Order: sequence, then structure tokens, then C-alpha cells
Amino acid sequence: MQVKEKPLSTVPKGLTQSEAEESRKKNGANTLTQIPPDPLWKKILEGFKDPMIMILLVALVVQVVLFFLGQAEWFEPAGILVAIMIANGVSAVSESKQEGKASALKAEEEAKETAKVIRDGKLTEIHVSDVVVGDIVYLQAGDKLPADGELVMGAIKVDQAALNGETEEAEKLPDESGEGYDTKDLLNKHYAYRGTVVCGGEGYMEIKVVGDKTLFGELALEVQEDTRETPLQVKLSHLAKQISTFGYVGAICIVVGIMAKTLITGEIPQDFFGWVRLIMDAVTVAVTIIVCAVPEGLPMLTSILLSFQSLRMAKDNVLVRKINGLETAGSLSILFSDKTGTITEGKLSVVELSSGDGSLYDSFDKIPAPLANDIIIGAGVNNSASAADGKVIGGNSTDRALMTYLMEAGKAESITKDNVLSFSAFDSNKKCSSVTVSENGNAVTYIKGAPERLLERCDSYVDEKGEVKPLSDKKALMDYIDTQASRSMRLLGVAKKNGESDEGTVTLVCLLSIRDNVRKEAVDAIKEVQNAGIQVVMVTGDRKETAVAIAKEAGLLTSDTDIALTSAELAEKTDDELKALLPNLRVVSRALPTDKSRLVRAAQELNLVVGMTGDGVNDSPALKKADVGFAMGSGTEVAKEAGDITILDDNFSSIEKAILYGRTMFKSIRKFLIFQLTVNVAAVLTCFIGPLMGENVMMTVIQLLLVNLAMDTLAAIAFGSEPALKEYMKEQPVPRSASIVSKNMMIEIIISALYITAVCLSIRFVPAFRTLFGGVDDTYLKSAVFATFMMAITFNGFNARTSHMNPFEGLGRNKNFIYVMLSIFLLQFIFVTFGGEVLSVEALNPLTWLVCIALAFMVIPINMIRKAVTKGE
Repeated sequence: MQVKEKPLSTVPKGLTQSEAEESRKKNGANTLTQIPPDPLWKKILEGFKDPMIMILLVALVVQVVLFFLGQAEWFEPAGILVAIMIANGVSAVSESKQEGKASALKAEEEAKETAKVIRDGKLTEIHVSDVVVGDIVYLQAGDKLPADGELVMGAIKVDQAALNGETEEAEKLPDESGEGYDTKDLLNKHYAYRGTVVCGGEGYMEIKVVGDKTLFGELALEVQEDTRETPLQVKLSHLAKQISTFGYVGAICIVVGIMAKTLITGEIPQDFFGWVRLIMDAVTVAVTIIVCAVPEGLPMLTSILLSFQSLRMAKDNVLVRKINGLETAGSLSILFSDKTGTITEGKLSVVELSSGDGSLYDSFDKIPAPLANDIIIGAGVNNSASAADGKVIGGNSTDRALMTYLMEAGKAESITKDNVLSFSAFDSNKKCSSVTVSENGNAVTYIKGAPERLLERCDSYVDEKGEVKPLSDKKALMDYIDTQASRSMRLLGVAKKNGESDEGTVTLVCLLSIRDNVRKEAVDAIKEVQNAGIQVVMVTGDRKETAVAIAKEAGLLTSDTDIALTSAELAEKTDDELKALLPNLRVVSRALPTDKSRLVRAAQELNLVVGMTGDGVNDSPALKKADVGFAMGSGTEVAKEAGDITILDDNFSSIEKAILYGRTMFKSIRKFLIFQLTVNVAAVLTCFIGPLMGENVMMTVIQLLLVNLAMDTLAAIAFGSEPALKEYMKEQPVPRSASIVSKNMMIEIIISALYITAVCLSIRFVPAFRTLFGGVDDTYLKSAVFATFMMAITFNGFNARTSHMNPFEGLGRNKNFIYVMLSIFLLQFIFVTFGGEVLSVEALNPLTWLVCIALAFMVIPINMIRKAVTKGE
């Protein structure tokens, strides 16, 4: 596409098309290396490396072998296979879909990226990927830089927030001194970088590096490094080893127990086939115990939880891009947060206005009309931005803040430039801009700029009536400027004078305090996160004074022991010194990309679970290396790719919600484990002790698998729907090295399992209990054992879902739990009543059902006693 305009009178020559091709061959294309996401089939295969899935695969193989030996029904291996596919498939498909959406959006955005270059002596618009080293690129306000290079003509101001997080524009000029400069210093005056945006001026840049060699490209490549295991993966891996050991030891004990009981009782087989049958029966029960020891529902539960919570979080402006990031968020122990747009609003706003006599106004509506008219001209007409249709267009960040201030006060519509005689844009030497307007036939010039420079020239001020009064107390105004600067305010003065010149003595109109305000909701959210035991450290590119002022207002710096460091001070510290002061660190100012990565590494070496927020390319390596990266919705695509979770509204309070959902998920997993491991321990103990007391088969293989499959799959749904409770944010984070099964959890599991085992064995062997059922045979008693076992573990689900004394507290908030528990009771009734020979049961009479329900229900008061003694978790 040909561009006709030639903005500057003399322009650099640029490359010919053939020279551009040679440059591309020599220096490479301006494309970024992108490692494609793993295809769905590979994600599914990777899932089989999960320790829980591996145990299930072993159980599946055993069940298939037993099926072919005639010792198992077809639905037994089929049930395990379904559990594997659901558990492995849900998370893989969910993550694949999220990556697909992100890739499509990225491709759509990249297709629109163009650059204006001089080729064959003509200014031409080409795709960014076609830019080569040596190209001369023409830059205007609003253009995004296509590669790194040196400005060779003109002057521009560049928004480098994507690279260094700073809101203040950087000026770029040609290097006429010949002294050279450091291209690694983002604040150098001559070198500009890919991904930054021109916000003022115009000029020509010679491309020096392209593609992966640009600073943007280097950071994007670093993002694609592998990350370490999540805290939950570490905990589940450890648990898988414990469960498999428990299952194998239990199985061996059962085989030994059955053989020992056979020898002790004298029931020794008389022939070879009798021995084979005995060993086969013992091995079959042992293998079933191994299968029962594995909570098939746990991988399924984590998948259901991740997907369910991800959908719920989307309503709260939190997009879970990488599924495992959610559970990691719940385990955070330290969070490194960006300042701009996260803790602050991310845009400059007028906070306060002072007139020449020291009167302060926090709202434009409170300013007297005569003075307000001067402010509208001095800050609104003397402005490179404009307002239209409720939006502010153009201008630098300061001018946009002033125009927004007037627009929100309903004064932008009254701004007219019909009477403007001349306008001078901001002059870096004079440190001001000016506009001359016609007022009642007279020329009046309004000046807007650095307050110190204006005050030096002021001998008067405009009072609230619009009258000019002598300015006698400049010191009070200078003290006010210093005070506001210490509060991280950016001060701007407005003055006026008669005539068309902006030189000489002027009359002060007002002083404007402008700042990137702290989000009100962020202050509360930071307090919530700190109360949750999570250390929050603000990492920003701003100067130390500004960072400290913001940190104090946000509630980050609250005591004398809290530490604020600059990047230079941080660089002076050894890794050991950094680790020693890290617990008290609250602010890092003038931060470089390398600082963020170093902070993450140091915290992880202390075995902390690390979170990092960010929006720019500069944040991406640290977002990737952190245990969980929170990318901002308004940030760069590189940052979003590096992050695990995208905060769509850029708000710290949304990060707090993500932490709460992560903790809710972890709590749900623990609740499920209490429930499921109680089932497993009770099943192993019952089937181990039973043979020693004279009953080889307390519960048949089919009965155990029915218990296992029903409890695993249905319970995963029940506990996966647990609501997010604010009380979780009052607890300390669970350390990365801590076991997923806590001491109190283990006590609860053992007490409940021992009670359920004791009840089941008593029904079968203790005469006092047998008389409760009347004169019945052993099959009837074992049917009662089966019914009691299943109902007791169902009632235990109410114990598992809360650590509060009342097991039914808040039950209405999880209706799925109620539906699942009622379903299990119904299924149990159907199994026992209609199972017959297939399930080795007899139908029970109403009295027996009442006795079984009463015995099973006792697991609830027993746990209430336990909670009273241990005082819960």
C-alpha cells in the first residue's frame, strides 16, 4: 500500500527491495519464534504420567486379567477405564480449548500489524513481519514500533510501559553527539524498542535488530521455558506413593491372613485344585483391596473442580488460561504485584486543585465559576487532547487526565477553539505549553507547565471572584508542591498573561495535583490477602519516592521493619542477603525485568509458592517462572501467554477472588480425601480382620467395586460443588512441602474408619448385635453389613464437608451434595433389595433397615465429639 504523505522535508534514503531481501537473508525475518501448544492427543498422553492415573492404569490391567480369568465382571475394568478417561480428558480438553481461543485472538491481532517504511525511495506500508535490519521506519503518534532501532531524524515520545511498566513517556532523539549509548538502558534518549507505542511527535528510525533478537523477542522466548510442578502435583504425587504402599501392604496382609486362618482352623484343601482355588480367592480379595485403596475419583474430582471453578471465575473477571494455575493460586505464600493498573487505576487523574491563595478543591464542581472559566481555558483549550462522545482522544497522558477531569465535570462540551489565535505545544526547554485566545477583543495567553518555573514568574494570582490579587506568599505554595510530591503527585501549574507572548511575568490561575490513583477496592483486597497469610510485594518501575507513597496508601508499608528497595540496592545484595531480607520486603522500585525473575527464583529457593502479576513484555519471564502468573487483561499478548490466569479487569480484588477460588478447590480436595480415604481404610480393615475372625469374604469383590465406583464418581460431583467461603481467607497458606493429608485429617479418617469397621464386624460376629436382627443366616447378616457400611460412609460425607461442629451447617449452599447423598442412599436400597445372587445379598426387612441406619448415623455424633476434643482444624 502506497502512502503519499512525506512528513519531513528531508528523509533518509531507506532500502531498495533487493537490499531488503539481502538483509532478510543475512539478519533474519522480523518474526518471533513461537513454540506451538501441544496437540490434544499429546496433552492426554502427558496426563497418563500423573501418579494417580498411573495407579489406576495398574488397577485397570489387573482387572482386565481377572476378567479373562473369569474372576471379574466386564463392568469392573470398564468402570476404572471410564474414571481414567474422564479424569484425564476433562482437563486436557478444557486447556486445549482455552489455548485455541487465545491463539485465534493472537493471530487476528497480528494480521493487523503494519509498519510504514521507505522502500525504493517511497514511503510504503508493509506487514510488520516484512521489516528488516536497515529499514527506515516512519513513526507517528499511535504507531507501535515493529522492531528495535535508532532514531535518525525527528523527535518522538514513546510509551514504554509494556517493557518497563512506567507510565511516563520516554523521549527519543537522534544521536548527534556521537558519544554512544547503552541499548540495554530503556531510558536512553536514542534507541527505541519493539512493542512500545509512539504517543507524540514524528520521526524516522533505522532498524538495528529484528525478530527474536529484539528485547521484546528475547523476553518472549524466555517465557516459553518449562516451569516446575505445582504444589498440588507435588502433594498428590506424595499421596499416590502412600496410597499405593498402603494398598500393597494391605493386600499382602490379607493374603497372609487368609492363609494363616486356613492353617489355624484346619480347613486345609485336600487336593491341588483346592489350593489353587484358595490362593485365587485370597489373591482376588487382595487385588480388590488394592483397587479399593486407590481413589479413582480424585483425578476426576480435580478435573471437575478446575473446570467448574474456571466457569464460575469467568463471571468475576478471572480467566483461567492454564488449568493448574487455579489450584496453585490457593497455595500462594508470596505475591509480587505490579503497581500500575493493578494496585493503581493505571491512568493519571486530577486529584486536587489549589488556587493561588491556598484554597483546595477536590472536585471541579466546588470551584467558583470565575476561576473555573480560567481553568477550562488554561487546562482544556491549552490541551493537545480532545473530548468527543464521552471519550478522550489523543494527547499525552497528562493532557488526557486534564481533559477527563473536565469531561467528568461536564465542562468538556463548553470547550471551543473558535477564539484561539495561536497554540504552542509542549516545549521541553520552556517546560510548558501555551495557547493565546481572544477575550473581549483582547489577546490573552494561558500557560500550562512545570509549577516551579511558573511560580518564579508569578507576581499575582486569580482569586475565587476572578480578580487579580498580588501573590505575596510563594513559600506556602512551594511547600504545598513539596508535600504533594511526597504523596507521589505530579504537579502542574496554570497561569495567564495579557498579550500574545508566553514570556515574562504571569498571573497564577491554579496548581493541579495529578496522580495514578490507588484503587479503593485494591486497598481492601490487599488487606484480605495479607490476612490470608500471603506476603504482598509491589514491584514497579517508578521512582522510590512515588512507590513508597503508593505502598503506604495501599497498606503495604505499615511498620518500621518493612523494607523498600530500589533496583540498584537490590543488585548490591547477594542471593543469601536477598533471601534473608525477603520476609520483610514490601517494595521494589525502578525494577528491571531481571529483578522480577531474580525475586521469583529467590522465593522459590526458600520453598515459597510464588505469584507474580504483570501486563508488559517485561513481566513475562517472571510470570512464566512464578508458580502462578496473573496477567492483566489490558496487557500484552506475550504477558497473557506467560500467565496462568488473566485478570480481565486488571484489578487486585480479582486476584483476591482467584486466591479464594484456589483455596476453595484445595479445601474441596481435602474434604473428598477425608471421605474417600475413610472408605478405603474401612474397606481394607474390614476385609483383613474378617477372615481372621472366621469369614473369608466379608464383602464380595462386586460389592467393594460398587462401593468404590459409586463413592468415587458421585462424591467427586458432591465435593466439587462446594461454595467459596470467605473464612478460607482467614487461614494461613498451606506450605508447599506440607502433606495434603494433615494430622487432623488423619485423625478424623482413622476414627471414622475404626468405627465403621467395628460396627460391620460386630454385626457379623458379636452376638449382642446379631440378636438385633433376629434369627437370620450369615448371608442376611452380610447383607446388613453391606448396607450399614455404605450408609455409614455416606453419613460420614457430612462430617467431611465441614470442620465446624455442626455437620449440616450451610448445606443449602451446595444442593449437589444433598442430591448426591440421597442418590447413594437410594442406590444402596436398590442394591440390597434387588441385588440377589449377583451381589450375594438378601432383601432386608424394615426393622433391619432402621437398625442399620441408626448404627450408621452414629458416625456423626462420634465425629462431633472428636471435633470438640481437637477443636476442629
